[in-house]
Amino acid sequence: MSTDKIQHRTFIVLLIMVSLAFFALLAPFFGAVLWAGIFAIIFMPLQNRILARMPKRPTLASLCTLAICIVVAIIPLITISLSLVHEGTTLYQRIQSGELDFGAYIDRVQEAAPRLQALLAQIGIDFSEVRTWLKSAAATASKGLARNAVNIGQLSFTFLISFGVMLYLLFFFLRDGTRLMRQIRAAIPLSDAHKQRLFKKFGEVVRATMKGNVLVALVQGALGGVIFWILGIQGALLWGALMAVLSLLPAVGAALIWAPVAAYFLLTGHIWQGVVLVAFGVGPIGLADNILRPRLVGQQTQLPDYLILVTTLGGLALIGISGFVLGPLVAALFIAVWDLSLHEFGERRLVTPTTEDP
Repeated sequence: MSTDKIQHRTFIVLLIMVSLAFFALLAPFFGAVLWAGIFAIIFMPLQNRILARMPKRPTLASLCTLAICIVVAIIPLITISLSLVHEGTTLYQRIQSGELDFGAYIDRVQEAAPRLQALLAQIGIDFSEVRTWLKSAAATASKGLARNAVNIGQLSFTFLISFGVMLYLLFFFLRDGTRLMRQIRAAIPLSDAHKQRLFKKFGEVVRATMKGNVLVALVQGALGGVIFWILGIQGALLWGALMAVLSLLPAVGAALIWAPVAAYFLLTGHIWQGVVLVAFGVGPIGLADNILRPRLVGQQTQLPDYLILVTTLGGLALIGISGFVLGPLVAALFIAVWDLSLHEFGERRLVTPTTEDP
């Protein structure tokens, strides 16, 4: 083996080891780095507009963008998250004290619609089993939120450190983001044509994910939470958050939450509440996806609904709330890389000489 090959392989090993060590150091602040990058991508167009008005003062422009980002996005997001955890804690306490009994709702439906019980029994569904499962599921979910509330109280110092790191990184991502992207692009060992195609495809799918799926999910969750609050349904913020997540499901989505509640209203004699909820669910909530998504994202750049669902749930299971965004982003990178590989192998097949018949 030649000296050049030995040096090259040694350098590759050293590069891998140093990179792994670097990412290991960043692991405790993974969430801070991730959200700093997400907010930087979202607010980079605003940063460019502000920088165009003060081209010789990039630091001041970044500080202005950072201040707007904090007021418009970060503070509302933290407020909603804390309110959600508080609401989940309250719900758990009410379940534990017996003040709120989900099984009682099943009993009311059973009393109001005895024929429904007989119909469900014919297809193998037992009301008592549904009652037990519903109580267990509600207790488990609210207990998880309550545990998070305790963790937030115990780890407040860690949260503040991570929050400070995120803001610090966000400032530099906004100020130096363009230069950093050029350096990253130059470091990728691919041809210029491949890098251009990869970054273009990845950018298209990321925008489709962020602007289309995530924003539509937030809109549907917000609409669902508002109508629940208007109808006096307790835990409106919690149910709205669940509708936002479930809106990633194709076809049914948020209806998995509002439809059973509407059915309960109708079966127990609360007719006008049920009618209003059905009308609002089919109307504003249901139409939000059909109206907003085509306007926000081109049809050709959308990720398949099933891929969004699986990667979002996988991200939530692996890293928590950050997975709501990271899961689809990984899917976007997956699509971009495979799209590049298909073009690469397709081009190679096109230029491969064929053997002519003698």
